[in-house]
Amino acid sequence: MKKGSKAATPASAAPSPETRRKYDPEETKRNILDIATQEFSAMGLAGARVDAIAERTNTTKRMLYYYFGSKEGLYEAVLEQVYGDIRALEQELQLAELEPQAALRQFVEFAFDYHDKHRDFVRLVTIENVHAAKYIEQSKTFKNRNSSVVRTIEDLIARGVAAGRFRDDVDPIDLHLMISSFCFHRVANRHTWGAAFGRDPSGPRSRARHREMIVDAVLRFMRRES
Repeated sequence: MKKGSKAATPASAAPSPETRRKYDPEETKRNILDIATQEFSAMGLAGARVDAIAERTNTTKRMLYYYFGSKEGLYEAVLEQVYGDIRALEQELQLAELEPQAALRQFVEFAFDYHDKHRDFVRLVTIENVHAAKYIEQSKTFKNRNSSVVRTIEDLIARGVAAGRFRDDVDPIDLHLMISSFCFHRVANRHTWGAAFGRDPSGPRSRARHREMIVDAVLRFMRRES
């Protein structure tokens, strides 16, 4: 080696892409929220353990508290995320491009499929109702974030009424309640329903039948009488 020349840095000394990703703050927070969603939905707020979440995310309790302040703060962040996820996907449906009945059908099908697939979401909503919405009401963004679905349904109803297809006496929040109730109940209450009647309403044999039944019920409800 010539005098004054610098030794080449070994390739192993440079941080690998995996190492850099490991310490990405946004990715770390998202990973914590994903694991916390599973933990809170399975164990509830009281039963969930921050130690377990930290262990599964390869972080520490101190790191969790740094990002979210407390166990309750992490739980609130999970609720905000799961509601935010469904609202964001609703906005990607591009319903304005469809005629009103087709748009309403797609919206109900989406709601059915989302509840059927995202059972953690259903459990978390149930758990937060046990707490009388105490924690989600503390969110500064919760109500504004959920207003998007009301605007979507308002637009659907208005377009359907203008086209002479939908009745004009339906409140958009009431219609949202109807759709959510149909989609939510069969998932949230599947265990007690199965114990009572020997049939799992979320089972594969029932799924397609229930999906079409719920869509048909909503469309019939909204249909304008000639």
